Formats: sequence, C-alpha cells, structure tokens
Amino acid sequence: MQIAIIGTGNVGGALATQWSKKGHHLNLGVQDAQNFKGKKLLQNPNTQVFHIAEAVAKSEVVLIATPPTAIFDIIAMVGDFSGKIVIDATNTVAKKPEPYATVYHCLTDKTNAEVVKCFNSTGFENMLNPVYDSEGIDMFMAGDSQKAKEITKQLALDCGFGTCWDFGKGDKVELLEKFALSWINLAIIQGHGRNLAFKVIKRQ
Repeated sequence: MQIAIIGTGNVGGALATQWSKKGHHLNLGVQDAQNFKGKKLLQNPNTQVFHIAEAVAKSEVVLIATPPTAIFDIIAMVGDFSGKIVIDATNTVAKKPEPYATVYHCLTDKTNAEVVKCFNSTGFENMLNPVYDSEGIDMFMAGDSQKAKEITKQLALDCGFGTCWDFGKGDKVELLEKFALSWINLAIIQGHGRNLAFKVIKRQ
C-alpha cells in the first residue's frame, strides 16, 4: 500500500517504521526535503520523501501526525483529497484547530476524504513495540467511514497491535481524544511511565 506520512516526528516516524517492515511504501510528506525531522526514516526500506502535495498524490492512505493547527496549511497545500483515506492521529490536548473541535472534524468539513481517527490513544513507544508479554496491546478508532476503518484496522494489525476496536462513529471522536488523555494522565502526569498500555478483556 502507498502511505503518505504527514508529520515525521515520534508518532509518524514510529508508524512509518512499522509499516515499512510490512512492505508498505512510505511517502514522507514534508515542506523541505533537505531539512526535516525524521531524516533517518529514509533508511527504512520502501521509503521516499516528497513535498506534502506530491506525497499525498502518490498515496492511497494519508496519515496526519502534526500539531492540530497545521491542518489548515496541509489542506491548502494538498487541495484535492479525492479517493484518499485520511487517518487523523492528532490530539487537541493543547490547542484546537479553531473553529473545529478536532482535526477529524476539520477534515470531514473541508475535504472529501474518507476520514478516521486512530493512532492517537497511546505513546509512540507502544507503536514501535506494541507487544507486552507476547500479546499485542489494543488500538482504537472512530469515524463515519467504514472503508477507512477497515483499512486502518489492517494497518494497526500490521503494526503488531492485538486488535483495533471500533470506538464508534464521528460523534465519538472527541471521546477517543479524551481516552488519549487517560493514557497521558496515567503514563506521564501520574508518573507510571510510558511503558503502559490498554487492553480490553471480555469475560467469556
């Protein structure tokens, strides 16, 4: 699969590395191809760097892992998202993309992409290594596009997550961001450390 990574920091870098291992083709979308965060990602197999608009044009799936307010510039640079699956991996912890509550809401309003919220509910360390005691931890997604969810679930499994739970439709996106705050609270604010993850257990 051709995947554009917009935001090559910790989260984007971790997912790019995992997907590269599974044979996906990664198109890093940056503003300056000579000077960008995560240049070491070019050492991964099947990974190239392009300007943001070109990376998106070459890809079936687009991961957004930038600060939330950057979404307006990204949309302006790309223009047409027709036929694209866009995964919103951002969190509006510090600042919202006003007047929208989340990047997901901005994307669904200003583009015609198939949008899903995912890869926002845990730390990048758990994306690089989602296996605890020989068992994959869980990922979560929300959104109105079933097509986007099906592809995103497979990409989560490709990373090594045990499963990717459907958190609900677009009205649950803000709840999923609050769920991310639960991880941040336990791991960072309460000091339990970043090697902490969520796993849903069902009684048989």
